[in-house]
Order: sequence, then C-alpha cells, then structure tokens
Amino acid sequence: MMEPTYASTIQTIRKFNRFYTNTLGLLNQHMLDSEFSLAEARILYDIGHTENYTAKKLIEGLGLDPGYLSRIIKRFEKQGLLYRVQSQEDGRSYYLYLTDKGKDTLAQLDVLSNAQIQHMISSLSEKDQLCVAESMKTVQNTLAGKSMDQEKDIRIRYDLRPGDVGNLIQLHGWIYAEECGYNHVFEAYVCKTFFDFLLNYSPHKDRIWVAEADGQMIGAIAVVGHTATRAQLRWFILHPDYRNRGLGKILLNESIQFCKDMGYQQVFLETTEEQKKAIAMYRKAGFKKVAAHENNTWGKALFEETYELELL
Repeated sequence: MMEPTYASTIQTIRKFNRFYTNTLGLLNQHMLDSEFSLAEARILYDIGHTENYTAKKLIEGLGLDPGYLSRIIKRFEKQGLLYRVQSQEDGRSYYLYLTDKGKDTLAQLDVLSNAQIQHMISSLSEKDQLCVAESMKTVQNTLAGKSMDQEKDIRIRYDLRPGDVGNLIQLHGWIYAEECGYNHVFEAYVCKTFFDFLLNYSPHKDRIWVAEADGQMIGAIAVVGHTATRAQLRWFILHPDYRNRGLGKILLNESIQFCKDMGYQQVFLETTEEQKKAIAMYRKAGFKKVAAHENNTWGKALFEETYELELL
C-alpha cells in the first residue's frame, strides 16, 4: 500500500501537471494557433538550436517513436523547412538543418511563445514573476538530478541595501539553530549587534560583503571599524549548500584586504569553539587565539573565543 505522504506528493504533482498543460494549451491539437503540434514545434526548436543534430539524437532526447519522427522529418523536408546532410564519419547518419524558411518559421513560433508567457505573467508583480521562474528552475534541476545551485549565478557585492540586514539575521537564526542548537536568545543577540552597527555605519570605515545566488543571499562577512587602527570581523556566514567551493575563503580574503587598504593595524573576531572549520580558516589566514570565556546564554554551554590578526 502506498505511503500517505508519497501518495499526497504524487497527487500534488499530477494536479500541477493538469494546471500547467491547461494554462499553456498543451492539449490543443496545434500549438499557439499555428499548424504545428507541440512535438513538431519542439523538433524545429531542437534542430535550430543544436549543431550536428541527427534523427537518432532527437529520438534519444525527446523519447519519440522512430516511425513518428521519420514522418515528421519527411513532411518538413517537403515543406522546405529542413534539409539533411550525410555524415562523413558515418554514411548511415544524416545531420538535420533548418532552411531559411525553417528558421523564419521557428522565429515566428518563438515570438508567439514569448507573447503567450508574457500574457500569462503580465498581471504578476516583478517579485512574483521572479518567484515563478525560480520555482520552475528548481523543479527542472531537481528532477534532472542536478544540484539546485549548479545553474545559479553567484556574485559578491559590498553595497549595503535595504533588507540586507533582515536577511542576514534570518540566515544566522536558521543556520545556528539547525547546526548548533542555539535558541531565540542568540537571534536576539544578532539583532542587537546589527542595531548597534546600523546606527553607526559608515562606508568610510565599515563594509559588508554579500554573496548572492541568482539574487538570493547565501552568505556574508563584514568589517566593523572600532578605532583608526583596530577593526572587527563579524557575521561571517555561508549557506550549507554553498560551502566547500572556495567562496568562504574569497569572502575572508576580501575582508582582510579591506582592513589593510583602510590602514587598520589589527583585526579581531569572536567565535565559538564549535566553529572548527571557520577557525581553521582563521588560523590559516594568520589569526591567533588570545582569549576564551564560557557563555551559557544561547541555549547551551559553550566557550566563546577571541582571535586577532596583526596586519603590520
């Protein structure tokens, strides 16, 4: 007997499939009021966007019946939409190419398809449009067996924007609760540190680096100036899905270089004994432990440690 959760997931996916095929009119005999079915339009698209494409690759890529595909290709040839060139490596294979008429036909289908999608999302806010697109990308990557972040554009910026601090607080609260068992008192502490920082923030002595994947915050680090010669490294955090790829090292190096450029002679940071991987990075960068004390305020007993780096 099927597990209830598994059955519910299947029904949710089937419901989405019915909704989406109906929304795009995929059950219609012809696509976008053209003379082509969805399969025929897809065949034109793949031939037009893939070099040295063969009927065999079309069958493998689209899962089409060979006889069905053969009839479509012959009809397209008769209509002057494509032509075949025999492979020099394998005389049994033929490469498929669109004629100028085929390219024009595909371009017209692209215009119609773009107009359809634009009409579908035009009533949505920009935020909701991005949400729909990201959700579709997640479905595609997950079902294709890809890591969800493989296709994402990762960037680092250092301008402080409205909403950044709120996102950083949320990231801290979630990650430290999941990985360290910290409670709401820790999140309150993080809120207070940012409150104090924002009241005294100056781009002439302070800086926050924000790492984003397709516009979504995935990590950060900051430098807070205390005196003309001494600064603090703060809020170094990275989403678990984006670790072990050198991004943390880049953030740390950027912050240290900023301290040097600003003329700071010493930079310090405070962490806990649990953050062993981060501590290893700090030590490798030249930080040395100078103090440690017990802290019992975040839902568990731990030791806070202070590390310093001399820049002269």
